[in-house]
Amino acid sequence: MSLDLQHYPTLALAQVPEKLRQLPQEKLRVLADELREYLLNSVSQTSGHFASGLGTVELTVALHYVYNTPFDRLLWDVGHQAYPHKILTERAERMSTIRKKDGLHPFPWPPESEFDTFAVGHSSTSISAALGMAVAADKENLGRKVVAVIGDGAMTAGMAFEAMNHAGDIKKDMVVVLNDNEMSISENVGALNSHLARLLTGNFFNSIRDGSKKLLSNVPPIKEFASRAEEHIKGMVVPGTIFEELGFNYIGPIDGHDVNGVVDTLRNMRNFDGPQILHVVTKKGKGYAVAEEDPIKFHAVPKFNPADNALPASKPSAPTYSAIFGQWLCDMAPQDPKLVAVTPAMREGSGMVAFSQQFPDQYFDVAIAEQHAVTFAAGLAKEGNNAVVAIYSTFLQRAYDQLIHDVALQDLPILFAIDRAGVVGADGPTHQGAFDIAYLRCIPNMIVMTPSDENECRQMLYTGHIAAKPAAVRYPRGAGMHVVPDSEMTAIPLGQSRTLKESTAKKVAILNFGTLLPYAIEAAETLDATLIDMRFVKPLDSNTLETVAKSHDLLVTLEDGCIMGGAGSAVAEHLQQANILKPVKMLGLPDSFILQGTQQEMYKEHGLDTDGIIKAVTPHL
Repeated sequence: MSLDLQHYPTLALAQVPEKLRQLPQEKLRVLADELREYLLNSVSQTSGHFASGLGTVELTVALHYVYNTPFDRLLWDVGHQAYPHKILTERAERMSTIRKKDGLHPFPWPPESEFDTFAVGHSSTSISAALGMAVAADKENLGRKVVAVIGDGAMTAGMAFEAMNHAGDIKKDMVVVLNDNEMSISENVGALNSHLARLLTGNFFNSIRDGSKKLLSNVPPIKEFASRAEEHIKGMVVPGTIFEELGFNYIGPIDGHDVNGVVDTLRNMRNFDGPQILHVVTKKGKGYAVAEEDPIKFHAVPKFNPADNALPASKPSAPTYSAIFGQWLCDMAPQDPKLVAVTPAMREGSGMVAFSQQFPDQYFDVAIAEQHAVTFAAGLAKEGNNAVVAIYSTFLQRAYDQLIHDVALQDLPILFAIDRAGVVGADGPTHQGAFDIAYLRCIPNMIVMTPSDENECRQMLYTGHIAAKPAAVRYPRGAGMHVVPDSEMTAIPLGQSRTLKESTAKKVAILNFGTLLPYAIEAAETLDATLIDMRFVKPLDSNTLETVAKSHDLLVTLEDGCIMGGAGSAVAEHLQQANILKPVKMLGLPDSFILQGTQQEMYKEHGLDTDGIIKAVTPHL
């Protein structure tokens, strides 16, 4: 149910940035207040990303007020903080559909709106994309401006600094807004610093600075003295030396919740030449006290009542696969003092909170730096440590070269605990773990395991940990089959499948890879099919595979990954090499990106649930 904009009179006048820019500036504080209230009431009714958006309300208003969007390009990094942007760009009345099937996309999505200039869901891409757009704008020569908004967390990734290094070199006109939402707003970021920011962006200061540099450019000793003097003077009021060294003109930090201050500063910066960086300090969860106090908890929220000042108590349920992994780490670490666990800024999501607290010397969070995480683990492994990299399927894509070049090529014993494999649901195409089977199984030396339940996951983690080779265990978001894992850890022989049901008719054999097993069990009963839980994509259980292929009329492979290059492809390739001619029906994800929706909706849509399996197989009986 969408909210009635009549209760938000100023926001109702600003549903399109063109109309927003017609408001007098003194109305912007009221607009920001209404926008924050609308966001709070909207997300609390629908669920979604929450604290980040509350923190960017004033910044979003200011950006659309100063810049001529969508002609001027505005890029959001990651996109968690873009809900206010969606509300101000003709999508307020559709916010009730966000993250739902056929609804608003959870992140900026160009097919959805011309104001979403670049598709984004992964971190630290905004500056690179903005620089490309800035070069294009320079070629067009139409006066188009380009602005990238990046958070302080995303700025920890090497890609952001690679982009800044290039931008500082080619000196195209662009603005990078560094949204710093980890620091508290101290006195330095109050009225005095806002005044200094206005001064540093004003024509008087910049004309003096540019004129002085030109005047002294041919006098090296004086030029060096002037440059260092400027650095020291600015260093007393702004922490921007590193950005200046990269070739950016640094302004800030300023209070990101002072909408008029941000507007004035952006307006001054709008026509600056070359790359600029504006450092704004904001607070995640701003305006909702409990979200301000615990922004991690309120990062993404279920439906809740804002008046309760708390999220609803979670109902007891089966442990998630992330929790199974976290418990395995805590159980394994005392047995293996050489175990070292690495995560690229996903401690909570990967279930590592307890481990990080109990074994701090064996835990490393390397920030949003997936490439570094993998090669860092490779260095640990090369020196005799047993490294475990906990990483989402979609984020491991970002470290593919490191996986091949730094790990597999040297056959290093690293366990990759790949969370969010398969369909993830509401986060949509940027986060679906559709490709990991395909991109892992083609790498020499890799072991690839697909657990079908919680106990299988625990035992496979142990198997991979002691395998003395690169090994991956992929498991989905959420809970499993409510199977209680064994406390004992027992290694599974590499490549060993398990036969769960033998058909009397010997017509169809279903080869299951992963956690779609409950659907496979139901379908096998209806179809009187043999059912084999394959467990391993690499190495395959070749003996069982060849035996069942010779004794059945049709093989059906089932996986929650892409069909192209996936587990079904592995089965077909093996049979071809073994000179066994047998039809293989491959069920998995199609050659397209999977949009948002619940896991169950996506399984049904792509024929991976019980009915879908039966429908696919029946014509072949």
